[in-house]
Amino acid sequence: MLSIAWPASAQSPSPRLALNEDVAEVGVAAAEGSALSGDVSLKEGIAPEAGEGAPAVAGPIVAREARVVGDGARTRFIMDLSGPAAVSVFMLDEPYRVVVDLPEMHFELPAETGKSGKGLVSAFRYGLISAGKSRIVLDATGPVAVDKAFVLPAEKGQPARVVVDLVRSTRTAFLETLRVSRDRMNEAQKAEALPGPAPNDGKLRIVLDPGHGGIDSGAIAKSGTLEKHIVLAFANQLKEKLAANPRYEVTMTRTDDSFMPLRGRVQFARQKHADLFVSIHADSFSGADIRGATVYTLSERASDRMAASIAESENKSDILAGVDVPEDTDEVSDILIDLARRETKNFAVVFARNVIKELKPDVRLFKRPHQQAGFMVLKAPDVPSALVELGYLSNPDDEKLLTSAEWRDKTAVAISRAIDEFFRSRVADMAASGPVTPQVGEP
Repeated sequence: MLSIAWPASAQSPSPRLALNEDVAEVGVAAAEGSALSGDVSLKEGIAPEAGEGAPAVAGPIVAREARVVGDGARTRFIMDLSGPAAVSVFMLDEPYRVVVDLPEMHFELPAETGKSGKGLVSAFRYGLISAGKSRIVLDATGPVAVDKAFVLPAEKGQPARVVVDLVRSTRTAFLETLRVSRDRMNEAQKAEALPGPAPNDGKLRIVLDPGHGGIDSGAIAKSGTLEKHIVLAFANQLKEKLAANPRYEVTMTRTDDSFMPLRGRVQFARQKHADLFVSIHADSFSGADIRGATVYTLSERASDRMAASIAESENKSDILAGVDVPEDTDEVSDILIDLARRETKNFAVVFARNVIKELKPDVRLFKRPHQQAGFMVLKAPDVPSALVELGYLSNPDDEKLLTSAEWRDKTAVAISRAIDEFFRSRVADMAASGPVTPQVGEP
């Protein structure tokens, strides 16, 4: 039996609510369609009148256990912490999600935590979302309302706890809550900064984009190997190879285990005035025989069902991380951007062919190594962009290679050669003012 004291100011229906994790019902009735007006936030991270605060905890806060209790009418999420923390909560739709933001903390939880839920929560994820900030994303089974969200301090031998109470709601009430929340966010956010003038220093700028990160682990091998760690290690090795060329300025969208939204990655490349954007991944796919490196370039029509499926999976990164994904509006209709995309897509095809040519002697390739699909991360209209799938963590042989420092070094050398050749041919083409019109296909 788990008993949690409600703070008096939380206006609980009763002074104390007992939740038994082994039963489906929570003994408090919730009004149908109740909704919270906007975000829930506690600046001090401790529920008012919950008792005297716990002593300050040295070092980062650690989360050691998380669970979901309740039923289809009222559900409670609980996470045990080593100390108190501020908490804020907001909701997203398509699909229904409840997002809980906390200060940066270490998650020392069993590997299976969050893969299943109960009541109004089908599953949940957790991890770093940005420097100094952690996030928990609860997948809701339908429209919900946040009835209460607070942090209890450590008391009477019990750890500090994040507590989020959800009640069943209606679609109408949920959308109204979402509208209020989005209005507040829009007021707080500044318009996206447009890229300033490019430096006139003769440098060729390359942005490496290690996929996923933080709360978004990416693909996970049966052994537990995480894509986000594999691609960051590879990007660091590739950057080291490229940095040996004084003409290159190389930056990375992330240098640690943090998350960046897909649009943020595209915006980063544009703000850096990138001459080339390379997104690095190591995906998974059904079928243990699927293996080998693949290079993807942008197209609204996927090469085949597999390419479409992988692009769809990668494009869900923001959803998994609890990011609000606005729809494209004027980008598609703007003829100037469409023309810019045509040219940059052609340059991207040139790069893809170079990568495949350099990888072929020493690195196993997928049977159709150049594929096309609608990856959101490749949609910078003025930056040639490609996504390099190093291999598939769903294949044990590929996983062995991906975790091998020797293989990563060999592959990084090959891709750095492909980048060198790309810039040599592009500079030559620009000097001759000739059009670049390569045909899509294998080299």
